[in-house]
Amino acid sequence: MIMSRIQAPPDETTGNLVDRLLSGLPPEAVLVDPDVTASYGHDMASFCEAAVPAVVVLPRTVEQVQHVMRTATELRVPVVPQGARTGLSGGANASEGCIALSLTKMDRILEINPVDRIAVVEPGVVNAALSRAVNEHGLHYPPDPSSWEMCTIGGNIGTASGGLCCVKYGVTAEYVLGLDVVLADGRLMSTGRRTAKGVAGYDLTRLFVGSEGSLGVVVRATLALKPRPPRQLVLAAEFASAAAACDAVCRIMAGGHVPSLLELMDRTTVKAVNDLAHMGLPETTEALLLAAFDTPDPAADLAAVGALCEAAGATQVVPADDEAESELLLQARRLSLTALEAVKGTTMIDDVCVPRSKLGELLDGVDRIAEKYDLTIGVCAHAGDGNTHPTVCFDATDPDESRRARESFDEIMALGLELGGTITGEHGVGILKKEWLAREIGPVGMEMQRAVKSVFDPLGILNPGKLF
Repeated sequence: MIMSRIQAPPDETTGNLVDRLLSGLPPEAVLVDPDVTASYGHDMASFCEAAVPAVVVLPRTVEQVQHVMRTATELRVPVVPQGARTGLSGGANASEGCIALSLTKMDRILEINPVDRIAVVEPGVVNAALSRAVNEHGLHYPPDPSSWEMCTIGGNIGTASGGLCCVKYGVTAEYVLGLDVVLADGRLMSTGRRTAKGVAGYDLTRLFVGSEGSLGVVVRATLALKPRPPRQLVLAAEFASAAAACDAVCRIMAGGHVPSLLELMDRTTVKAVNDLAHMGLPETTEALLLAAFDTPDPAADLAAVGALCEAAGATQVVPADDEAESELLLQARRLSLTALEAVKGTTMIDDVCVPRSKLGELLDGVDRIAEKYDLTIGVCAHAGDGNTHPTVCFDATDPDESRRARESFDEIMALGLELGGTITGEHGVGILKKEWLAREIGPVGMEMQRAVKSVFDPLGILNPGKLF
């Protein structure tokens, strides 16, 4: 295995490493205070091992990133690229003796071009900041993870992030046209294009999207933009069972409707959001379905979808009267994971995606798993594309409850594969799901993945221990 070639540098080499880094970086870009470096040790995932970096580097230029990678290659030091560390799979966790390469200071929007409908950005640009900037030009950058106010474009590219609007607009991979990437040895490579079309050579751009910093360090991205859509209106539909809500999802999609979002919150999630934010959501429902349209006549589209929800057994269908009410409903959905974390203090957030037609079976299975392990498991989902987030709530100070949480998490992933799904729709593999990646893609697939890794990173210094 590639990762077996990495040897953590002994403590006595750390000083030499820092000196070499400082030869090409300003002092304020190199952090060695243990109290500070420890804070860069991990992302937001549970049950993922993490170490304290030997040093944290915060470059501001491409040349500085190249210097870091040349130094790391020469000294055989592992490098863990990081963004805002809002990830949920341990993909940004530090390894022993590593350089934590934080790209948050590279946060410039370099270009917004309304004619070509592209933006050129550095990796540390926050998703919401980009969205607001392009909106001023009448444009729209659709990928919108729940952490969009914090997460960075570089992190979104590394994990191939999704978001609430994926059902209509797609995921990050569909908006990355080209990349500038610093390779493990410090060379700079450009992939992709600025044009609307282009098929020259292998699609190396797509290869880097979702690679979790294991093939190179993204230092610039050319992103596709859309015209800014009309403001969306949201409908909320209550159901007496998750199965009925999933039936409504199937009816909506089979009917040819194209909602700008189609989100589901189960009873546990609704209660958690109410407890956290006192939003007055209906706790008598077993499942709350949110549908939105950003079409020229969203009221008509909501009426048609509302009728389908009623046909599927909705007990109440309430379209929002205006944009403010719509935004309140969306805020409730965005708070779901934070609210579930507050239930017990710790969560394991699954990211299983199944065919839409199997969504009801997955939710029923999660209910059985929660009962089997005597745990609270809330589910929120991008129901329109079958991407669910079963969230296991547990007390991390209770060893037995922690064990049951991990076992339930694994059982949910197994169920997802049984239903023809995948272990991750948008959070990535990281450390948390390495074993499950091997189960999903099989031995030949793993052999090919490792072969690709060895071409780009023959020494295995980039984000070791992640993916496989």
